[in-house]
Amino acid sequence: MALEIERKFLVEGDFAPFVAGSEKIVQGYLCADVERTVRVRISGAGAFLTVKSAPNERGWSRYEFETPIPPADAEEMLTLCIPGTVSKVRHRINAGNHVWEVDVFHGDNEGLIVAEIELDSEDEPFDLPAWLGREVTGDAKYCNAMLAQKPFKQWNNSDKQCVFGGACPT
Repeated sequence: MALEIERKFLVEGDFAPFVAGSEKIVQGYLCADVERTVRVRISGAGAFLTVKSAPNERGWSRYEFETPIPPADAEEMLTLCIPGTVSKVRHRINAGNHVWEVDVFHGDNEGLIVAEIELDSEDEPFDLPAWLGREVTGDAKYCNAMLAQKPFKQWNNSDKQCVFGGACPT
């Protein structure tokens, strides 16, 4: 099983001039608990079933198994998911040897923009583009599975201040 090493940041600047490609994504969760998630995703013309373990103590690494499935099956599987789906447009940005994925959320998560980078190791260096904001790696409320269950529009004002650069509640 592959190991996913990912860092996640809020987006606070204009990333649009750097976008190399985009696709619409809709995803739901068959299972979303502290130990694992099982996700159904329709991404562009493709569809995938993904199983992920809980992240490590730093929140950067976790096991991931992903397999393509027929889009028609994914559509049916979305009807079996836990209530709440995530809808977003993912923009890809090439930066040196890395690709940033910037997710602009829609629906109940409208207003939230998060950038992710996948790494080969936890200590791999990478550049931080000027349009990035605060790092939120390991903050569970920014995980897509959590956004499906408690979307951005349901966050209280102190949670939202955290997104836009204010002090985060403890």
